[in-house]
Amino acid sequence: MIRLLRELLLLPAIDLRGGKCVRLERGDPSRETQYDDDPVARAKAFVAAGARALHVVDLDGAFGSGENARALQAICAAVDVQVQTGGGVRTLADVRARIDAGAAAVVLGTILIEDPETARAIVAAFGERIVAGIDARGDRVATRGWQKDAGVLRDDLVRDVAAWGVRRIVYTEIARDGMGSGYDVGALAHVAGLAPVHITASGGAKTLADLIALRDGTPPNVDAAIIGRALYEGTLDLAEALNALS
Repeated sequence: MIRLLRELLLLPAIDLRGGKCVRLERGDPSRETQYDDDPVARAKAFVAAGARALHVVDLDGAFGSGENARALQAICAAVDVQVQTGGGVRTLADVRARIDAGAAAVVLGTILIEDPETARAIVAAFGERIVAGIDARGDRVATRGWQKDAGVLRDDLVRDVAAWGVRRIVYTEIARDGMGSGYDVGALAHVAGLAPVHITASGGAKTLADLIALRDGTPPNVDAAIIGRALYEGTLDLAEALNALS
């Protein structure tokens, strides 16, 4: 029997804090590793290696301590691939600002919980350019840069945003993010079965084997993956992974 393999879109992550590329362990701002002073150069390097999309997170915006609008705009201007961005998006004006900066898609997180009426209005206004970012510890959603337990169950939020018209969810298992322990394939498969949406996996990739396990262990609607620390620390080669998964 011939086994048909599906393509998995890979989105290298650029997490911005103070205008620099960093990575956090489990979203903890006190456990930060700085990698680059020049996020534009890093974005260009990812695209040169074959990336067809980038995932840019404004950590300062997520923590409510500032924003990296200039860095985002510079990245979008420097590359010819789609840029998806999130972190600190709280209002309709925030969404418009990200799109005006050149972003192709904007990820909503905390606003899904704290202001669902505005979130629904944003989804209605921008359609498929809006992605729901659902970050969970087990089955409980966290907000405000993962620092607050939202008191909302993951499965309920997945079904709710799908009913609003969201067509893609970035799902992150916080306990795995930045730890290099692989994706939580079981949780991703469960989330993918809750609603007719596309799922982007986030949190935990270290090697090519982790990406293959994700592809082979989840339904077809899990069709994209965000990779971060593994690329910066060299445990995963982007060009090799793209070739293997295309």
